[in-house]
Amino acid sequence: MKIALGPLLYYWPRSQVSDFYAAAAHWPVGIIYLGEVVCARRHELRTADWIELAQTLQQAGKTVVLSSQALLESAGDLISLRKLADAGFALEANDPGAVKIAQDAGVPFVAGPHLNIYNGATLDWYAARGATSWVPPVEMPGAALRQLLAERSCSIPTEIFAHGHVPLAFSARCFTARHFDLSKDACEFRCIEHPDGLDVNTRDGRPFLRINGIQTQSAACQSLFSALPELKTSGVDVLRISPQAHFTEEWVRAYAAALAGEAVEPDIATWQPEGIANGYWYGKAGIEHLIGSGAC
Repeated sequence: MKIALGPLLYYWPRSQVSDFYAAAAHWPVGIIYLGEVVCARRHELRTADWIELAQTLQQAGKTVVLSSQALLESAGDLISLRKLADAGFALEANDPGAVKIAQDAGVPFVAGPHLNIYNGATLDWYAARGATSWVPPVEMPGAALRQLLAERSCSIPTEIFAHGHVPLAFSARCFTARHFDLSKDACEFRCIEHPDGLDVNTRDGRPFLRINGIQTQSAACQSLFSALPELKTSGVDVLRISPQAHFTEEWVRAYAAALAGEAVEPDIATWQPEGIANGYWYGKAGIEHLIGSGAC
């Protein structure tokens, strides 16, 4: 089983992005996804910068995939997407339009988690159009994944969103801008002040969601670390770890050590003080954290 570093979902300063990936070049990850998935207004790194970074990481021995935006809204978004498809790397398609552009460019693509593939026939359909691997929807339970894999005819690898704040939904509206009483087109790039998004609490003060521009995430971090033995027998080939502002390297190394058979005890209280969750994998509410024999 391999480890992949998912696309950066947050808006970080350019220097922070550069430092993060310079370090990641030495982490035990085989695949690195790059590119802007959430918002086209985020310009600390432009398309050419992502492609240049991809070339650097490829030279460092990583398999690089360029990720498309999940919500394509303008002609400019399509122009950027075509540049990614023409860059010579595989493309993560997070929108059906990206699938068509990858086909036209003749490049392999990863069927991303936002394509909503829920049965074997749909997965076969994407594989027939050039998908070389796929990522199930983030809320898919383990039992449903096993059923889907039994239904399919293709044999492309399965990559699961194993660790990170779950990207639940996208909207044409920008929630961060609305939080600061700003319009989307004059957002003052407030996302850059919140390197892991903004918590949304219930009326009784319980963290519930996390807003990240036009994206809604889970407040808790989904962690399938305790489910690794089950994942190994469920047809999962790749674990995706989503970048966070702190302790991403520690999590990557913990997963890598566990996959190598070492006894590892993640420092959850320090690395993920907001808490972890794994409910979706067990067919429960995503916010739940199941432990003990019922969980793994």
